[in-house]
Amino acid sequence: MSSASGITIDTADALTLLLHNQHALAAAIEEVTMWLSENGVGNIAANATAAMETLDTNAQAITDAIMRIRRS
Repeated sequence: MSSASGITIDTADALTLLLHNQHALAAAIEEVTMWLSENGVGNIAANATAAMETLDTNAQAITDAIMRIRRS
């Protein structure tokens, strides 16, 4: 049976991987947004920018949660 500290570390590690995925998705959306802006599809680019802002906000919350878990 796993110890509580082992489960905590596993949880923080899993969240860290999800955070890395979130950063990768944000980078991909940013690339698509630049392409959309350069090709005259500004309204869709604006929607993509809003999605990136949500990713950034949530990434900070996830980072904070990871840090709280790692300190516990």
